[in-house]
Amino acid sequence: MTAPRVDFTSTTPAPGTMDVRWIHGSPSAKHNTDPDIQVHAYDEHTIVLRQNKAVDYEAPFLFLLFGNDRAVLLDTGATTSPEHFPLRRTVDDLISRRLAGHPRDDYELLVLHTHAHGDHIAGDTQFTGRDNTVVVGADRATAWAYLGIGEPGRAVPLDLGGRVLECLATPGHHEAAITFYDPYTGLLLTGDTVYPGRLYINDAAAFRRTLDDLIRFTGTRPVTHVLGCHIEMTTEPGVDYPIRTTYQPDEPPLQMTTQQLRDIRAAIDETGERPGRHPFADFILVYND
Repeated sequence: MTAPRVDFTSTTPAPGTMDVRWIHGSPSAKHNTDPDIQVHAYDEHTIVLRQNKAVDYEAPFLFLLFGNDRAVLLDTGATTSPEHFPLRRTVDDLISRRLAGHPRDDYELLVLHTHAHGDHIAGDTQFTGRDNTVVVGADRATAWAYLGIGEPGRAVPLDLGGRVLECLATPGHHEAAITFYDPYTGLLLTGDTVYPGRLYINDAAAFRRTLDDLIRFTGTRPVTHVLGCHIEMTTEPGVDYPIRTTYQPDEPPLQMTTQQLRDIRAAIDETGERPGRHPFADFILVYND
């Protein structure tokens, strides 16, 4: 049985909601009662997941996007164990619910990554042996070749079945970094390149070019939200939570704006790309030596 195909084309992004209170840890990790994974439906075709900080302090965000022919999971979190981080079970349940309303035979799951750091790939092995599943390695050679990405600056399409994402190489934080733009929602998914936290810069020249590319790219497309993979700032401008914090009761929203892309680019010029830590209101630039 096959359901009618969803029309993912539109001249303006479809509405969604970021009206959500994210799980953010508790004073005692031992007594934490949050779910291992928080599930938030931005809309019926777009899911945002957050890992529990009591399971791993990184608490990365993951994204599950449904097309007509396949879904894509962007990143697999910071924990390998399905007992402590039941990602496969959660994704399977979400796909089952999706197919109950939109029946389709041989619906595929594609697993991709924003980059190859360990807190974004640890759950890959949970999908080993899953039917109709392709897990693409997160290293630059494998991921970029699969998507057909050449040099940074040119977006390439990824068709989920009528829902066509644009994939843009965005190195600087990590050599394999990829940003995904979804025209259907207007969401720009930036991984660890841009988020409300410490922006670790391993290649300053590449990071500067990436911000130029993102500003140019978003200047010709409607962007509703810029969504990275972490929250590390507090609601006090320029102040972040210490590394390994497992309780963050005063987090700012995950979503950022295209103006903040320009703010980051201006901050790059202001700091002169000097090694060290440079705090700004909504983010902190951290240049590695």
